Amino acid sequence: MASEGAASVALAGRTAVVSGASRGIGLAVSRALAEAGASVMMLARGAQELEVRAREIGATPLACDVADVTATERVADDIREHFGGAPDILVNSAGLFRLAPVDETSASDFTAALQTNLVAPFLLARAFVPDLRARGRGDIVSIGSIADHATFPENGAYAAAKHGLRALHDVLRAELRGSGVRVTLVSPGPVDTPLWDPIDPDRREGFTPRVRMLHPRSVAAAVCYALAQPPEVDVDLIRLSRA
Repeated sequence: MASEGAASVALAGRTAVVSGASRGIGLAVSRALAEAGASVMMLARGAQELEVRAREIGATPLACDVADVTATERVADDIREHFGGAPDILVNSAGLFRLAPVDETSASDFTAALQTNLVAPFLLARAFVPDLRARGRGDIVSIGSIADHATFPENGAYAAAKHGLRALHDVLRAELRGSGVRVTLVSPGPVDTPLWDPIDPDRREGFTPRVRMLHPRSVAAAVCYALAQPPEVDVDLIRLSRA
């Protein structure tokens, strides 16, 4: 992967929006982008925690529930006003992860998984694709999962959303091919984030212990690697696993 120095040269001065940015992968990506010299706007639902994290990083917080259609459409206008146009980089990192067999998954939980993991990236991409296409450059990065290409029990809602996200990624690539706008999907295996807190994988048979999971900063490094490539290099897919 690209060295930190190379990434800093490539990303310095670029503008970036990261969803799900107050914790986990989104926070790690926000920090890595800011350290590389990008101007970062962090999106998340919890305003208080988001403000604290953004202050630590030197980024701009913008509280928003990206699963809410009206709120996301409104925040897109706020982002344009802040940056003077669409951001150079969009990283879709907001995630919702709940485990249950299909027959024990409520309709509301299934819908919530789709809204956060699939509809939110669609809304943000839809908001900025016309501007990026007209500009002739930009990057859209979505954080997928091993669940976007593999299936596991109790994963009906999450897997359906992540498989859908991979399909959305493929469609965006087809529609933006030759435009100068790059579209990347980063699909990691289990990552040690707060999403695992209510599940406690260390105490469940068949689950990867947290000590053997990927660290969020490793996923952030993969994101920065894709973004730091020369304009003519398009990184389609990165799959990550613990060595």
